Amino acid sequence: MNVALKHYPPESRRIGANGLEFCVETRGNPSGEPVVFIMGLGAQMTLWPESLLNAYAEAGYWVVRFDNRDIGLSTHLKAHLQDHPLKAMLNSRLGRPVAAPYTLHDMAADVGGLMDALEIGRAHLVGVSMGGMITQVLAGDYPQRVRSATLVMTSTNSPRLPMPKLGLVWRLSGIGVKGHDEDAVVARSLDFWRAIQSPDYPTAPHTVRERLISDYRRAYHPAGILRQTRAILASGSLSSITRRIQAPTAIIHGAADPLIRPVAAEQLQYLIPHAQARLIPGMGHDLPEPLVGTIAETSLGVMGLASR
Repeated sequence: MNVALKHYPPESRRIGANGLEFCVETRGNPSGEPVVFIMGLGAQMTLWPESLLNAYAEAGYWVVRFDNRDIGLSTHLKAHLQDHPLKAMLNSRLGRPVAAPYTLHDMAADVGGLMDALEIGRAHLVGVSMGGMITQVLAGDYPQRVRSATLVMTSTNSPRLPMPKLGLVWRLSGIGVKGHDEDAVVARSLDFWRAIQSPDYPTAPHTVRERLISDYRRAYHPAGILRQTRAILASGSLSSITRRIQAPTAIIHGAADPLIRPVAAEQLQYLIPHAQARLIPGMGHDLPEPLVGTIAETSLGVMGLASR
């Protein structure tokens, strides 16, 4: 293990930002360039593989991860949603307004607030899925805050992009969910995981199950997942923001992603022509351990360009 990790082990704390409170963890050398990891829809910060975070810390960076609003140990909101989930999805696909308690722009402001609280002027951003959308907002609208952007299995959120596979749309809507006890939630989550995981790099079911149980016991807040989903639907296409990104950028996507189809990465490459794009065969919508090295290498390469 790198000396930096021995001297600077992971440290968790609660930080107030943008009127909310966030659970934040840092690791690595505080004097190193900061890297902020932004997680995806409905996922706690614990979904980031430890080996991935450590790769950045060992490279000398100061690593920051946190629970997004409405999930994990960060502030849980109480706003009620308007309209049926399927109606909201339809309105979003048709480009119509979607009512939501907050949007991806508010979640980007959360990240900016956290950076302020941590006295970070500029940071490298690594965003996965919804976190990649939040990263686009920050990099496009607040370029002075972003050193580099790594966009992993994400999209511009354009309604013109292909839909996820039908079964996944039904699961994401939250319709028909029954049972909120540990066994029911873990079984439901394991089923969803099987549907999105990398076909060429499957994680052992018992490993996934152990993580799901740990996350359930850490925090379970299904209403927050629905509000985050609504935030995505209400934000509409980010294309006009994405094309303004000037920071060095890496685009990493799975060729077998059933949730955010690979064509989304092609659109990102078109809108950010200076980006380095990597389509990984056999990768789905997850961060499997065998691909951690590939993901870190691609991202760190772009971050190195930004630091010159």
